Amino acid sequence: MGTDAPRTRRRGWTKLLVGALVTVLVLATVAAGVGWWSVQRAFPTTSGRIDVAGLQAPVTVYRDEAGIPQLVGETDLDLLFAQGYVHAQDRFWEMDFRRHVTAGRVAELFGESQVPTDTFIRTLDWRGVATREYEQMDEATRGLYEAYADGVNAYLAERSAPELSLEYSVLALQRPGYRPEPWTPVDSIAWLKAMAWDLRSNLGDEIDRAVLLGSGLEAEAVARLHPDFPWDAKPTIVGGPPPASPAGLEVHAVDAAATTAATNALPSEGIDAESAAALAGLAEAIDALPELLGPEDGDLGSNSWVVSGALTDTGMPLLANDPHLGPAMPSIWVQMGLHCTQLTTACTLDVGGFGFSGLPGIVIGHNDRIAWGFTNLAPDVADLYLERVTGDAYELDGELVPLDIREEVIEVAGGDPVTITVRSTGRGPIVTGVGSGFAAVAEQFGAPVAEGATAEGASSTEDEATEESGDAAEEVDIEVSLQWTALEPGSTAEAIFALDRAQGWEQFRAAAELFDVPAQNLVYADVEGNIGYQAPGRIPVRASGDGTVPLPGWTSENGWTGWIPFADLPSVQNPDRGYLVTANNAVEEGGPLLTRDWDLGYRAEGIERRIGELIASGEPITAEDMSDIQFDTRDANAEAFLPVIAALELDGDAARGARLLADWDAASDADSAEAAYFAVFWRNLLDRMFGDLPESAQPVGGDRWFAVVGGVLGQPEDPLWVDTVGGGTGRDAVLAASLAAAWAEATESMGDDPAGWRWGELHTLTLTNQTFGRSGIGPIEWLFNRGPYETGGGSAIVNAIGWDAREGYEVHWVPSMRMVVDLADLDRSTWINLTGASGHAFHGHYDDQAPLWQRGETLEWPSTIAAVRSSARDALVLQPID
Repeated sequence: MGTDAPRTRRRGWTKLLVGALVTVLVLATVAAGVGWWSVQRAFPTTSGRIDVAGLQAPVTVYRDEAGIPQLVGETDLDLLFAQGYVHAQDRFWEMDFRRHVTAGRVAELFGESQVPTDTFIRTLDWRGVATREYEQMDEATRGLYEAYADGVNAYLAERSAPELSLEYSVLALQRPGYRPEPWTPVDSIAWLKAMAWDLRSNLGDEIDRAVLLGSGLEAEAVARLHPDFPWDAKPTIVGGPPPASPAGLEVHAVDAAATTAATNALPSEGIDAESAAALAGLAEAIDALPELLGPEDGDLGSNSWVVSGALTDTGMPLLANDPHLGPAMPSIWVQMGLHCTQLTTACTLDVGGFGFSGLPGIVIGHNDRIAWGFTNLAPDVADLYLERVTGDAYELDGELVPLDIREEVIEVAGGDPVTITVRSTGRGPIVTGVGSGFAAVAEQFGAPVAEGATAEGASSTEDEATEESGDAAEEVDIEVSLQWTALEPGSTAEAIFALDRAQGWEQFRAAAELFDVPAQNLVYADVEGNIGYQAPGRIPVRASGDGTVPLPGWTSENGWTGWIPFADLPSVQNPDRGYLVTANNAVEEGGPLLTRDWDLGYRAEGIERRIGELIASGEPITAEDMSDIQFDTRDANAEAFLPVIAALELDGDAARGARLLADWDAASDADSAEAAYFAVFWRNLLDRMFGDLPESAQPVGGDRWFAVVGGVLGQPEDPLWVDTVGGGTGRDAVLAASLAAAWAEATESMGDDPAGWRWGELHTLTLTNQTFGRSGIGPIEWLFNRGPYETGGGSAIVNAIGWDAREGYEVHWVPSMRMVVDLADLDRSTWINLTGASGHAFHGHYDDQAPLWQRGETLEWPSTIAAVRSSARDALVLQPID
């Protein structure tokens, strides 16, 4: 694939509304001049008084200059009721859409194009698992979820669908008469399954290894393209920085012998070309699923760190967090505070921070005693198994065991219902018929797939099943099952309130023990001056293998034997060095196996470097320093290349490029010409070095590829230095060709004068509505999308505004929010959201935080009731009906 050809890859949602009729109707609606009335009638009331049935006592909703709601009430139940009411006021379309996704009911809204998505979700049964979690929940927590649902429904009772959000007016053009159903606690809990799926594991890396092996690469070469974590060169969370960090970006390849052994564990003794194509199809099928948090690969991750009072200007801890997720309009997060007028046994909440619309409680933030932040731990929690299926049974240890079988009916807007049959083994659902990739995985082992299983995204229908012959039913078919921790009921829904109420380290750890799926790194600080780290999560112990390849499911010698005990998971309190950094890097060397596929530590190293510089300066660390670190744009990849490029003997455009980079400080700021040129060079270099890899294995360009190329940067004659476009070999020739090609591309895209080049001109962020913003219909997208915004930062940089080298320079991953909590005075804490407090297009708070986020600025975060009242610009009293 040459650099002159655009890179495209199916990602995210398909077009949700298509056809000339819809376009005409939308244009007519806009042209008729009724748009503003349609928009404004969905805006919520934010001041005055509203009588609401279901409250025990009044709740006041204070909103500051940014429209961020802070709720003050007299009981937990009233606060959660009001939270549901306010979430519905601001974000109900988003809530309604999410619950359709998590229930496998998107086709009810958008038609038959969404049947494959619904089939996948129904097969995994997210809502069924959520229902079981609700049923096993303790009575007190169940009451909080019910109170939240009651609050949502109280707001729904006041308004028609078009009065809830503009999206319903647009939806009516395709599906007239739609009315949202009442909200239920299970709707809230099911959202946790979407979180778990998008943060699930290293499944993409496992597929990529198999695809590369099937393309003809030797195990050693595949290992070089998937470097192991450089334990002696990059910081770990618990261990801290390495004792003597070597210069440059030297990394270590994974054990090639281990890769070979894992490959030979497959029944077919390796991955052939057909198998590789099948797995590439699997990657595509997964990639087409809803990405409610963001695409799995690239820069999906987060930064968090905490500094003890021994190092700060106040003598108390500071805690920072910025989760890296896919950008969306509105932001994935909602900001809110839940405050009791007086803490009692009936009113236990005094908490603020970030949560999700549709989910009660606060997920990340602080209460009156402690603060906490999240980054993705990313353990390996999902495995594929090959199954021998005969009729309605599967083989296990020489015996046939009946499959668990159920039917699901998918309602389809504008079409007939679709009935699917879901089959499951004791480990998990059979996914062969869910997507073409899964079916092809089974076919690679030489056995036919059952006639009833389709390869285009839907399981066998009832009619197809009746057409199977008796002979076919007795045929042994090789199929694929999925075992995933989130498919068993867990306790994360309860953990949220345990975190919100925790008053110290031990209560925090008890709450973390409940936070089983998705497993997260948790950093901690409290008003007593303590800091800490805890890794929670339900992480499997395997009978054999390490979870990196599919294994035969017909023997109990493979599979999970239990979970890593919570007591064995990494934890530390008040480390001697006085700070802790988590950025998806490895936790510690040794200990239980969590995963083979860590983030390789570039962001963690960047944060460690900045903290180390502040400590070395002798000046205490301030809250402003913490925010400044979050916006750090220094590119470690560029730092490694700059001296190598400067030493090359070049001419022509390559020499011009080298001169441009000569005095650059490697900061990828939005207004930097050098950063723009280096990004173009890096993309060209990746394309030239790895353009002959299978399409699904093409470089994204983040930390893994920093390590792959950086690992041979000091080895000019390494075999990796091959120009697949121009034919040159050796490092210097490949770099020269890439520099020249980048100069030509940059000139074409940004003009002849390098003084006018800017990284932000290429690296733009468009905030896209997750439904209608991807419709492909210009007027609809104009209604709901915002941008483009010019940005700095980049992949595997602390300010992780990531981009995908396969597709261009546009933004794919972002710090979805930023917060700094000051434990000396919680009212001095700061926060910023990606977009704004409102989910209503054209509302004043729909995108008002985006320019601040773009510039690295934050807002004041009032926390005490006195500060909340002082900063309020609006106050709405929700009062009970006598």
